Amino acid sequence: MSYIDGFVIACPKANKEKFIAHAKKADPVFMELGATRILECWQDDVPKGEVTDFFGAVKATEDEAVLFSWIEWPDKATRDAAMAKMTEMMENPEMADPRMDPANNPMPFDGKRMIFGGFVPVVTLEK
Repeated sequence: MSYIDGFVIACPKANKEKFIAHAKKADPVFMELGATRILECWQDDVPKGEVTDFFGAVKATEDEAVLFSWIEWPDKATRDAAMAKMTEMMENPEMADPRMDPANNPMPFDGKRMIFGGFVPVVTLEK
């Protein structure tokens, strides 16, 4: 069964091209570690809610866009192995992938306000 890592991010609107460049560098690492699909989505039609919304979830300001992204994995075991490898690379600089190094590929957003989690699909419809 597939497994999904989902992300919601607030990114300065002025950093759209920087975000795209960052993702194009970093996302292939996840593909090499077994991901089957990655989508990076920039805010287009995101309504403000009365009680809660995407903007509030990441404390987005007026000059920030909300990004919604996900990584699809063939299963949770592949995802867990990839995350273990990523942790190993972060803890051992000699193993680090330069595409993930903040000095080479800085995040163009505040990572402290990113929300994320792992999800098990319960309904899938496809054509």
